[in-house]
Amino acid sequence: MKRNKSVLLSTPYLIWMVVFTLIPLGVVCYYAFTDPASGEFTFKNLKELNLYWGVLGQSVLYSIVSAFFCLLLGYPVAYFIAHRGPTAQRFLYMLVMLPMCMSFLLRTLAWVGLLQDTGIINNILAALGFSRIRMIRTPGAVILGMVYNYLPYMILPLYAVIVKIDRRLIEAAEDLGCNGVQVFARVILPLSVPGILSGMTMVFVPAVSTFYISQKLGGTDTVLIGDVIERQFKQGNNPNLGAALSLVLMILVFVCTGIMNRFGGGDEEGSVVV
Repeated sequence: MKRNKSVLLSTPYLIWMVVFTLIPLGVVCYYAFTDPASGEFTFKNLKELNLYWGVLGQSVLYSIVSAFFCLLLGYPVAYFIAHRGPTAQRFLYMLVMLPMCMSFLLRTLAWVGLLQDTGIINNILAALGFSRIRMIRTPGAVILGMVYNYLPYMILPLYAVIVKIDRRLIEAAEDLGCNGVQVFARVILPLSVPGILSGMTMVFVPAVSTFYISQKLGGTDTVLIGDVIERQFKQGNNPNLGAALSLVLMILVFVCTGIMNRFGGGDEEGSVVV
């Protein structure tokens, strides 16, 4: 009876997964391995991927750099929040979540207004007597847009792990003669590794597939794999090649998720460095 009840309760979720996850994935795989003209099975679309390995590599590089900067910025923020009182934690947590309540497109367009040649920052520089700086249409602007949009995805899992670290371990390390740097390096940092891996994955996955940020903040030479996929569906009239690119990107995402699950584990899997 209990087993039947569990199956009944999970049925809506299973139906949702089949209709909105498995079937779309099956459609992507079908188009990736079929000829756009005849509809016959072929590896032609996968062979054409050789033209886009450079774009994929650039997308991966930008995503890794963005995830690294998110970690540098997000870890101190998460650490600070985790060591505040309950009321302050809730307030600061809300501030981190607040930008995510705004449209992703509006957040990116706001940076366009800030960074463009006649934007707010350059106007301030000109008013102060400095020359204008080219900030938009550069790789740095794309990475900045990624970091800004995906930084909360790094802070939240880090905070969730750091806040659960047993204070008695820190006190024990201090009693054994460790200073602040040693406590952080040997206790806090190793125990927060699951949060680091989770945050890196949560930033990397959307960053590697993004296209709107690169279109608005990048130049003509800043083309990411998400841009290519969008063009194949919208402008190239070749959804089969777009599906093949999407399949490769999906496999990359699965690999990243598998690595996180393999080495991240749960919160309890962090270990103190002796």
